[in-house]
Amino acid sequence: MSDTGVAMRKIILEEARAKGAPAGPAIHGYEFVAPLDAAGFINLDAWRKERGRCFVHRLERGQIIERGLLVHRSGGAGGANWAFDYEAGARDDDEVGYRFNAHAFLPGEYVSLRDDEGELRTYRVSAVAPA
Repeated sequence: MSDTGVAMRKIILEEARAKGAPAGPAIHGYEFVAPLDAAGFINLDAWRKERGRCFVHRLERGQIIERGLLVHRSGGAGGANWAFDYEAGARDDDEVGYRFNAHAFLPGEYVSLRDDEGELRTYRVSAVAPA
C-alpha cells in the first residue's frame, strides 16, 4: 500500500440473483485489478499511474473467456464512467460499470454492469485481495 492509502486489489464479481436464478447463476463473473482506497473506492489518480496493471477477465464457469482493461472515460453519470474494455478503439464490446465511482468494492456489496448488448446486470463482490 502506498503512503496515500491506495492499494492494488484483485476484485472478484459473481452474478447476483436474478429472475429465474434465485441463488444467482454462479456461472458469469469478472476478476479485475484496480487501485482501491481504504474505504474500497476506486482511486482515479492512482489508476492514472497504474492503468497498465488494471486488467479484467470475463469469466464463465470459472474459465477466462475474454481479457481486457479497466478504463475511465468521459460520459455517463457525473461526466465520466468506468468500463471494461476488451478491444482498444472499439466501444461496442465495452461493459460499463453503473456508478462504479460511487460504489465501495467490499465483499458482500453489489454493483451493476451494462453488458455489450445493453442489459444491466447485478453482481456481488465475492472477494477482494491484494493484487
